[in-house]
Amino acid sequence: MTPSGGKRRQYTADEALARLSAGNARFLAGKARFPTVRKEVLAALARQQRPYATIIGCSDSRVPPELVFDAGFGELFIIRVAGNVISLEVLGSVQYAALHLRTPLFVVLGHQGCGAVQAALATKRSVKREASRIARLLENILPGLASVDGSLSDLAALDAAVEANVRWSMHQILETPEAKARKAEGALKLVGAIYELKTGKVRFLE
Repeated sequence: MTPSGGKRRQYTADEALARLSAGNARFLAGKARFPTVRKEVLAALARQQRPYATIIGCSDSRVPPELVFDAGFGELFIIRVAGNVISLEVLGSVQYAALHLRTPLFVVLGHQGCGAVQAALATKRSVKREASRIARLLENILPGLASVDGSLSDLAALDAAVEANVRWSMHQILETPEAKARKAEGALKLVGAIYELKTGKVRFLE
């Protein structure tokens, strides 16, 4: 693992994705190398941050991106909100990562058994009504679930909905002017991923 802090070269999007994959492989193998805090690392990061990837993930306590990808201090720019929804605030953070941090790789990270997506499915089926602020959050998820087959079993429907929600979040990011501009420059790579709760594996979407 490249030491955190200090001078770090700029990775390409493909190199950044390879680092995430390798980190998850170490995590799965029980060989994670998440660093202990060193004063020189913190001092260097206090001056500047140069993360190689931005992760837009769910707030779920079981899916900490730094641990899942075995990443060190200053390596990942993390944006977390229930259901990895794309709100104005999230888009503002994505814009900051794109324009100021210039991270070459953006990952929308969903996870199996997502409670927010499950609640959105229940709302879609008129099975349950949520409190007002939760309902507002679910409104950001529902448009992405339109294609989920209503005849699927509950488990299969949730799996399909989690992936559909990741792709919906990706679509919203790609529609922003900044994403379109950076994609045209060849300076942006956006990928979707699903974290498997029972195994710890991250499955990157095609």
